Amino acid sequence: MSECQSFDPVADTDSRLLILGSMPGVRSLQMQQYYGHPQNRFWPLVTMLLGYAEVPLDYADKKQMLLDNRIALWDVLGYCEREGSLDSDITCEQPNDLAGFLQNHPQIHTICCNGGKAAAAFKKYTRQLDLQRITVHFLPSTSPANARWSLTKLLEAWQVINTGRKKIKKP
Repeated sequence: MSECQSFDPVADTDSRLLILGSMPGVRSLQMQQYYGHPQNRFWPLVTMLLGYAEVPLDYADKKQMLLDNRIALWDVLGYCEREGSLDSDITCEQPNDLAGFLQNHPQIHTICCNGGKAAAAFKKYTRQLDLQRITVHFLPSTSPANARWSLTKLLEAWQVINTGRKKIKKP
């Protein structure tokens, strides 16, 4: 079993929408980047939905693209043990401090969980939170392990991320 530690959130005071994953996979942890696996469809999907011509090459530019569109990014889990990258292999999980995050980011009005494990962990660890002012969406995973969802189907389901962004012109 490998110990896995989540990354710091990508967020600022303009963030209105929070996308939550479960825990970065092995490749993402090695690269120290959210959705670092080349087959993960997260970055291409978000890039298309936000109207950009191409996925930024630099990780800092990817994060800035999210922030420019009022989107924050984090994981439900802060720590777990897992062999490999599959969410189904996660054990000894511990949540991130979502209550503290939401208290420090009161402008967040929408949360989107990326995949089934993120959704299940979110439901499990936010039972005590008052989320009445927040709209929560449970979305299909962008992971390559979720092969039954084509990019076209993901684009349809993930349209909800446009609720948090400011309408900006792309170059």
